[in-house]
Amino acid sequence: MTMRRMLITTVLLVGWSAAAVQAQDDILPASVIFATSTGYWEDDGNSPTVERAPAGAETTAKTGEKGAQRHGYYKLFAVRQPDRTSKIYLQQIAQAEAGPAIVSTIELQEFSDLKPYVTDIRPENSTGIIKQPGLFATVYLKTDPAAEPNGWTVLIDEFGDITVEKATN
Repeated sequence: MTMRRMLITTVLLVGWSAAAVQAQDDILPASVIFATSTGYWEDDGNSPTVERAPAGAETTAKTGEKGAQRHGYYKLFAVRQPDRTSKIYLQQIAQAEAGPAIVSTIELQEFSDLKPYVTDIRPENSTGIIKQPGLFATVYLKTDPAAEPNGWTVLIDEFGDITVEKATN
């Protein structure tokens, strides 16, 4: 291999490596501090997406093929705000042939109203096997940075109704 060819190969490899590192950095924003994928849902394609956000909350939905059988899981994640508090979002993810696809994203306003400092998000079951439709996850948060965290549950029943409440032990 000539010196020129080695130099060109080296430059190309360095460029590809830098592009790969840049692409990895852009996968998940630094402001997403906790996330869990859990739960299970299915429908006939005619059911509405998860839409429950009270007035003033962000909601986005992507429509899919109506009438086609759909199924998937939920993703619950916390996004840190500039003031160090967090907003909690719930996504409905469809398992499609081409890979996972976001069906809807909503902000859980009950958490935003608390202006929480989120310390953890945990699913009910970490085995990855969910046999019944719905979601159960616990969000650990503080409303004062010096306080001990409290658990709050996010529950989605088999009908898609969402409940957010302080955990009781």
